[in-house]
Amino acid sequence: MKATFGAGCFWHVEDLLSKTKGVTSTAVGYIGGQLPNPTYDEVCTDKTGHAEAVEVEFNPDEISYESLLDVFWHNHNPTTLNQQGPDVGNQYRSAIFYHDETQKEIAEKSKQSLEKSNSFTDPIVTQIVPAPVFYKAEEYHQKYFKKNGF
Repeated sequence: MKATFGAGCFWHVEDLLSKTKGVTSTAVGYIGGQLPNPTYDEVCTDKTGHAEAVEVEFNPDEISYESLLDVFWHNHNPTTLNQQGPDVGNQYRSAIFYHDETQKEIAEKSKQSLEKSNSFTDPIVTQIVPAPVFYKAEEYHQKYFKKNGF
């Protein structure tokens, strides 16, 4: 099965998810914008509308979509609009790109549950939107932390 998340710079998110039991593969890329086949430089202009994202293939017999959402929620700040830490811009937005109606329902329930938990003092601004075309990022971005010894 497939899941796609935007949670700031894709390097950290990809590294974290790639080490999650039940995840069979990860790819970093761009999703949700207007320009076909964008480059990193184009996305960084904050004019293409794309988010940096991680596309995850996972084995639902080993990890549930709900568990992947838990990893997503607890490893970035879902209350900052178009920003994660020092990274600012639309490409760093918090987003869940669902692949079917079941994922949409699970993501919405997960978000509602987190909002009710009062884990955050600010409102959660994470988008929950249909997954459009995912454009794989340039090869040097794939498995960036692993390639560069982080």
